[in-house]
Amino acid sequence: MRIHVVKKGESLFSIAQQYGVSARLLQKQNEVPADGTLVTGQTLVILLPEKTHIVRSGDTVYSIARKYGVSSREIFQNNIFLQGQGTLTPGEELIVTLKDAPKGGALGVNGYAYPFIGNDLLRQVLPYMTYVTPFTYGIGANGRLMPLRDEGILAAAGQYGVQPWMHLASLTEEGRFSSARAEALLQSGPQQEELLEQVKEILKEKGYGGLDVDFEYIRPELGAAYAAFVVMLRRELNSLGYSVLAALAPKTFAGQRGLLYEAHDYAALGQAANGVLLMTYEWGYTAGPPMAVAPLNKVRQVLDYALTEIAAEKLFLGVPVYGYDWPLPFREGLTRAESISPQEALALARRYGAEIRFDETAQAPWFRYTAPDGVEHEVWFEDARSSYAKFRLAAEKGLQGVGLWNLMRPAPQTYLALHGGFDIEVMGERKK
Repeated sequence: MRIHVVKKGESLFSIAQQYGVSARLLQKQNEVPADGTLVTGQTLVILLPEKTHIVRSGDTVYSIARKYGVSSREIFQNNIFLQGQGTLTPGEELIVTLKDAPKGGALGVNGYAYPFIGNDLLRQVLPYMTYVTPFTYGIGANGRLMPLRDEGILAAAGQYGVQPWMHLASLTEEGRFSSARAEALLQSGPQQEELLEQVKEILKEKGYGGLDVDFEYIRPELGAAYAAFVVMLRRELNSLGYSVLAALAPKTFAGQRGLLYEAHDYAALGQAANGVLLMTYEWGYTAGPPMAVAPLNKVRQVLDYALTEIAAEKLFLGVPVYGYDWPLPFREGLTRAESISPQEALALARRYGAEIRFDETAQAPWFRYTAPDGVEHEVWFEDARSSYAKFRLAAEKGLQGVGLWNLMRPAPQTYLALHGGFDIEVMGERKK
């Protein structure tokens, strides 16, 4: 795999010639518009084929995979434009195997998705997942779990050999984290027992492989009770063959102040759970000033602290798959950024003739443009470079893997960089 940064004057054809690859494949893999228009400063992921196949009438993904002795999953991973589906067009070229073996090491990959994710997008990304986590089973006003329409995600996960995880969060019917509901549960043994029985029933009935717990904005004095709750879940669920994961706010030291951080005791929760997700994103956020969603220097600070409290093999590094578009000037309390996909960011830059820049400290791309109403905007998003940098950090530190928040927005380069640079673990396999 190569990551190419487009220079002024370059075209798809000239870049394809430089690497000895098909311009058509390069366009389809990176979802470049049909007219081939590129943006100066954008990245293109170059997968270098070892073997290709020209589709004939009657071919299927499965027959091609059998012919060359590879898995259908590998065909889907090498050709993201197939969207994980078997519809082929006679005459189109497919990559069967890659020339370069991934050199970044092995990673478990967990992706979070809302039940309303589009079917094409879900099937496009599942071949790159080890786990998938439908979001979320919240806690109702009566203390019981709220239902989740997760059937579609679970059915698709089974077709691609991806292990689903059940997600439990202190979310209300309105989709907001509730301190009150979390606290009511943590202070009531009978309510915890009732919820545990519900969790066990869902895990068994729906074929989940484990439980991912995400309680946020808990009062500091309930930190020990939260850790004890996770200990109880692990004790009860491990005995039935299920693992327990806990999500942690992005702290850089133990005594970090703030309602988001104080009840998340890294040492206690790291000990309590089988694994943890570091929620290393949202430095740049809707109500904040323009900046990268997950600046690598900030992410590294959180990870460095986490490694002093939790074993590396328990850690999943949170990786965002989105960006934000801020109107300028930023006014605290008034300005609101719009969440956008990496593909939408590229479309904006293309539409307004912006040149994409790259912040070396944050390891993130950004640009500015002026909208038709005369308002200047600043956009920060993720591209192949920024995603690869976070994947590489996780692999270099020997982490269990990465957790992608979330799968709802098209981001082909994130998955190409993941597949081209790393071995994606399959169905709960652990790194050798």
